[in-house]
Amino acid sequence: MSDEITDNDVISAVDNGMPDAEDLNATNTTDEMEDPDLEMIKARVKEMEEEAEKIKQMQNEVEKMAHSTPGLLALSPEEKAEIDSRSIYVGNVDYGATAEELEQHFHGCGSINRVTIQCDKYSGHPKGFAYIEFADKDSVSTSTALDESLFRGRQIKVLPKRTNRPGISTTNRPPRGRFRRAARPSYYGGGYRPMRRSFRRRSWYYPY
Repeated sequence: MSDEITDNDVISAVDNGMPDAEDLNATNTTDEMEDPDLEMIKARVKEMEEEAEKIKQMQNEVEKMAHSTPGLLALSPEEKAEIDSRSIYVGNVDYGATAEELEQHFHGCGSINRVTIQCDKYSGHPKGFAYIEFADKDSVSTSTALDESLFRGRQIKVLPKRTNRPGISTTNRPPRGRFRRAARPSYYGGGYRPMRRSFRRRSWYYPY
């Protein structure tokens, strides 16, 4: 039996639904139209992978910072007090301020070891104040000259940092005026007046 394809075989194949040249061209055109979409999908997947990698790197940096914090907590009270003696409190700090901007504002006061902008531990939003640790104590007195100076359009408050004493305060914020007044009840000023005893005032004496 011969393997040669005859005209009858071709006609039979066409009759049975074998695609002709026009059908093949249409299929190729469709594939070419789908290729750009496929390339866009691949590009988007690659972009998402790169974003995921960046997020992973940021998480690693945050973990490194978190691991470095306990080192400060492990310091002795004397070591903490020594660091606090070289540090200042900066209040009324703009919420959009960065550590680099604060360092630039105080760079003329002396060498700076660390700038810490306090943030809410739940939301991560800045609280509006910061601490700056200098390399030496003399820089603290120098930096107080910048008290009430303008930083990012706001008048900041600069004070030497107080050492946090266990059981006294949960923060290192400087005391407010009303607490200082309440701590001295023996004075007649500051909103506190002790009651007079009635037997000291005679009924017939009324000078005013």
